[in-house]
Amino acid sequence: MKLLIPVASGIEAAAKREIERLGFGHAPAIRGRIALSGSWEDVAKLNVFLRAGERVLILIGSFHAETFDALFEGVFSLPWEEFLTPHARILIDGKSVKSKLAAVKAAGGVVKKAILSRLRERLHVRTFDERGERAIVGVSLFEDEVQITLDTSGDGLHRRGYRVLTGEAPLRETTAAAIIEDSLYRRNKAFADPFSGSGTIPIEAALYARNIAPGRDRKFDFESWKCVQKSLLPPIREEAREGEYHGPIAPIYASDISPKAVETAREHARRAGVLQDITFSVRDVKDLSLQERYGVLISNPPYGERIKSVDLFFLYRNFAAAFHALPDWSAYFVTSYEGAEEAFGRADKRRYLFNANLKCSLLTYFGKKPEGGI
Repeated sequence: MKLLIPVASGIEAAAKREIERLGFGHAPAIRGRIALSGSWEDVAKLNVFLRAGERVLILIGSFHAETFDALFEGVFSLPWEEFLTPHARILIDGKSVKSKLAAVKAAGGVVKKAILSRLRERLHVRTFDERGERAIVGVSLFEDEVQITLDTSGDGLHRRGYRVLTGEAPLRETTAAAIIEDSLYRRNKAFADPFSGSGTIPIEAALYARNIAPGRDRKFDFESWKCVQKSLLPPIREEAREGEYHGPIAPIYASDISPKAVETAREHARRAGVLQDITFSVRDVKDLSLQERYGVLISNPPYGERIKSVDLFFLYRNFAAAFHALPDWSAYFVTSYEGAEEAFGRADKRRYLFNANLKCSLLTYFGKKPEGGI
């Protein structure tokens, strides 16, 4: 099968490295989707192990369509009976860019009608109760070229299952994992997040250090599809458990000025199974003090977009003073605040990514290399 892995803008490289490590070789990224070929076993493995990918999609087909008739015929020609049953609860997820078929809702209606017509003809059924398995069909139109996909994940892969309480301006789990993947952090280095909020970044760091697969315990839509063997997923979950690291790791520190945020983060860490690996504290960033000589700081400080009652320049100045008192540490932080570098200092490296639909900078400040190259 042809598979597509959507990834957030700015983190494609981390997702591609993950996919290569899972044994898929070079996989090109086109318009925010990484393309590769694979089996149902590969679908299961990607869903369980991927940290930075957003979903695992099957490309059912692609064709050119400038009219609703062409869209109907293109969708009708695809082998839906190989994937869906008359009981499938079909949902349409559509988008259109620079295409004549710009009415996404109307296009979605045509797509669903074509799928049901195909199933009616090939499965010899007349009615569809839609009380069974969920099937999210993606309809992507770009310059009149149509891609039709089936979403094997269901809920996005950023939904690990541990973040059940909401916090202000959280970083998506997949984005946090990609930043950690791209950083100098390894389990033998100390880690800190002085704006930990609901705990996403330190929790993802602990999952990374322990090599805990993010999809190990969650559910996926493809599990309930009749075309997938029930025996497929359990051994892959077991493989994930066997690959976990249970030895010692360097300290992971998570702090925030809000007692409520720290309480929320602690609960999320407990749900993720890494509470014992993270030291939580209620602390202002200006009071940040760390004993380890070498370490990595990754954070998502306030931008001023959602949290208005903050003097950002003063906050980033305090953040900078605390970090520069740690000359052998490296720092990575995400921000849309335009004055961040003026307050913090010129970054050694800068790249752009999106968080909560905001264009942000990922600013990197490198510390000294540890003795012995650790």
